[in-house]
Amino acid sequence: MTQSTDIRRDTALRLAASGVPILPLRAGKVPFGNCRACARNACGGRPNMKTPGPCTCPRPCHAWAAATTDPTVLRSREWAQAWRTAAAVAYHPGGAGLTVVDLDNAEVVAWARETLPATRTVRTTRGEHWLYQGVMQSANAVRPGVDIKSLMSYARWLAPGIGTMAALPDSVRALAVKESASARRVPQTLSVPLMGGQGECRHRTPTYLDRGIAMAEQRITEARSAVHATVYGTFLAVLSTHGGCGCLTDAHVARLFTAAQAKGESVRHCTDAWTNARTALGM
Repeated sequence: MTQSTDIRRDTALRLAASGVPILPLRAGKVPFGNCRACARNACGGRPNMKTPGPCTCPRPCHAWAAATTDPTVLRSREWAQAWRTAAAVAYHPGGAGLTVVDLDNAEVVAWARETLPATRTVRTTRGEHWLYQGVMQSANAVRPGVDIKSLMSYARWLAPGIGTMAALPDSVRALAVKESASARRVPQTLSVPLMGGQGECRHRTPTYLDRGIAMAEQRITEARSAVHATVYGTFLAVLSTHGGCGCLTDAHVARLFTAAQAKGESVRHCTDAWTNARTALGM
């Protein structure tokens, strides 16, 4: 192996030893293509990229799903060719319990300094990576020049960074939800003050509604398995209780979507679950 190859592999081993899942990138900052055994996703399972977790293929296939902390894999014959031709080392932020806010230019770096809590920063070619402790669903172009990389995504390893890492704030989670068209399309508002034309709607009592949303968030957050089914069932329960009289706002739905995305659900999965729940209830 060349000296640069040894440096990349040694960097990968050092990071993996600290619990950071690693993968090699080829020129252009892109992952290695699927191996012959996995071409056209013939292997199925994780390589379809729809669920969090490692790929079972021994080669560095399938982008973020190839990331590993296993030194045996990183040193393996299957990965040796990848290290010889790799242009960079990357990592899976979500697998390391991190979220990276990728700021692509000086303008959005200035915006982040005014808007987001201070945290550890890493200089990039054109801007900065801001690293937070915590995971969420990744999202591209949450605003011009800003991507969020966490679950089911990868980021280049450039340096440890400077500064103290802060906990993932709600202001970053809200970027992905706020910018998603699915959240904006939800039609429920507080524009209907009455139910059935008689008296004030009981669902509009702030304590009643807030307690219901908080319980729904907790149910999703505490799910240890069957996350898809839990999210759908929770959306169904919320809509059946609070959705018939227009008491739900975009902010309430955003809270539910954020909780689901923190468990690895994509915006599309959240949208589908919400739409299916509304359909099931005839809304």
